[in-house]
Amino acid sequence: MDIYTKEKRSEIMGRVRASNSKPEIIVRRLLHKLGYRFRLHRSDLPGKPDIVLVRYNAAIFVHGCFWHNHKDCKKSRLPKTNEQFWREKIMENVDRDKRSLIALKSLGWRVLVIWECEIKSPNLQLRLSEFLRQNNGNS
Repeated sequence: MDIYTKEKRSEIMGRVRASNSKPEIIVRRLLHKLGYRFRLHRSDLPGKPDIVLVRYNAAIFVHGCFWHNHKDCKKSRLPKTNEQFWREKIMENVDRDKRSLIALKSLGWRVLVIWECEIKSPNLQLRLSEFLRQNNGNS
């Protein structure tokens, strides 16, 4: 049973940001600190990547663990109420993510997905640097 009324839950879920989320801003600040310049939310690319580094032919997605179903992550558990609705909604997101990654890679872009739970990882800076230093291959 949900502890909130249907209206309150709707209000809470309506506040979830599609872009410029806290994890995304943290990644952007880190990239900027490392000296990288980038574009945001390029709508002309499949999946509208959160961060695009044209010079490096790289696209970065910063995914919320719940909304994009991060496997084996405690933040990705489905709510107990209205399970069928949430399962379908999240699986649609996962399917769309897969299609976007395939389309970007087929256009020659290198793609990196950073999960919300990885933001506080001490290895994030190293992971970003290594990804952007690669000339070939996919991540």
